[in-house]
Amino acid sequence: MSTDSRKVRANEQIRSPQIRLINSKGEQIGIVPIKEGLRRAQEEGLDLVEVAAQVRPPVCRILDLGKYLYSLEKKEKEARKKQKVIDVKEVKMTCKIEEHDYQTKLRNARKFIERGDKVKLTLFFRGREITHFDLGERIVSRFSQDISDVAELERNEGLEGNALHLYFIARLGQKKVAASAAKPRTEKEMPS
Repeated sequence: MSTDSRKVRANEQIRSPQIRLINSKGEQIGIVPIKEGLRRAQEEGLDLVEVAAQVRPPVCRILDLGKYLYSLEKKEKEARKKQKVIDVKEVKMTCKIEEHDYQTKLRNARKFIERGDKVKLTLFFRGREITHFDLGERIVSRFSQDISDVAELERNEGLEGNALHLYFIARLGQKKVAASAAKPRTEKEMPS
């Protein structure tokens, strides 16, 4: 459980001699000795919990520790649900790609970018094609121009073996659109 890693201090675990106390109704009592805070918490049958340890004196609140930990855990789960996992989708081409195939690859790359994923363009050089590197550069520059309205080049890893690798990400304005258009994927769309 991630709330354990946060080490919420309660009752006798609080080390500061003075604390800023907030009662169970949310009213600020003021700066009091730790013993006074513990006594008030015991009278109400609740716990004294350190809610802000970074400040001096630390802020402590009288509340039910179990409920507090449960609410922290719920907030963390909700935050994890809202996070979008960015996948890297790969589009593979060769130097001798035909126009229709190129348009299909471009359309798929656009779809991936609009969905919020990164796109990795891999351009393979077969056999002696490596000697005609300029053909590959033309395809890469054309692809970059054709997709420039929705994506921008994140990084160019250059030639690695017989393949050229480039990464594209959504443009800043497009990221907001992609985030709002992002929907949970069905099992068919999930990569296996």
